[in-house]
Amino acid sequence: MNPQVKSCCAPKRDTSQAETAHVASSLNENSGDTSGMVFLEGGTYLMGTDSEEGFPADGEGPVKNVTLDSFYIDRCTVTNREFAKFVNDTGYTTDAEKYGWSFVFYLFISEQDKKNVLYVVRDTPWWWAVQNANWKKPEGPDSTIHNRKDHPVVHISWNDAVKYCEWAGKRMPTEAEWEYAARGGLEQKRYPWGDELTPDGEHVCNIWQGTFPTQNEGLDGFLSTAPSKSFPPNSYGLYNMSGNVWEWCMDWFTVSDESTAVSLNPEGPNAGESKIIKGGSYLCHDSYCNRYRVAARSSNTPDSSTGNMGFRCVRDV
Repeated sequence: MNPQVKSCCAPKRDTSQAETAHVASSLNENSGDTSGMVFLEGGTYLMGTDSEEGFPADGEGPVKNVTLDSFYIDRCTVTNREFAKFVNDTGYTTDAEKYGWSFVFYLFISEQDKKNVLYVVRDTPWWWAVQNANWKKPEGPDSTIHNRKDHPVVHISWNDAVKYCEWAGKRMPTEAEWEYAARGGLEQKRYPWGDELTPDGEHVCNIWQGTFPTQNEGLDGFLSTAPSKSFPPNSYGLYNMSGNVWEWCMDWFTVSDESTAVSLNPEGPNAGESKIIKGGSYLCHDSYCNRYRVAARSSNTPDSSTGNMGFRCVRDV
């Protein structure tokens, strides 16, 4: 992993990739439905940033012109309720369930579940590998999503997200599509709403406030995930494009720039080790991660899962 891609974002598995589970090839009954999605007219925009605030080693720049065809994108990240329907229809088993563990932020682990901690990540000790933590038990066996059905599903690997998209008759967004959507028509702004993190003193995204990683003041109203439809949407009507949970993209991660001056529907390299994640999460803080900016990017291996990674889908026109 690139040394600038810090594991506060999302730690990766050091094990070999799990075998991909079989999923029924039939689409769900609403696979042609675009309700809950926004139509975005294609166009050209300035992708990335040359700002000193960014992380050049992550490949955030140089800024380039990118042209995209029109597409649909989910207004919100996929929720626990939606993912449960997919699992009920297909019998799918996630990578976290196959491995038997997933990464959980240490402050969320109950005293009961501390006995299920397999190890602490050495370089980022706020991430603990918890046995039987998964999308249904996001902090370990002692936890539940019973009151979080409208929250983004987490502990979802890239492999899992792809299978959901196939079932839904959709696909993963490319990084270029994701950033185009997140910008909401604004040119070279830091965030989906502009350049100020808290416009008029209001918190408009779910990130960390306080001293990371020991004290989160929760001034935005949330310590962990917020409902997928939280805070004001951007001008395209999309929710939580900054903060809440990292969102998987289709592309393999690279920091090299092999694009021409104008790139048409870029999809990244043909191969790699990690997939791009965008948007930051409830754990992001400007003192350490600062990757809730729209141009920011990180990555993780396709079989990795954490309590702060989810996804949304797109559909071709």
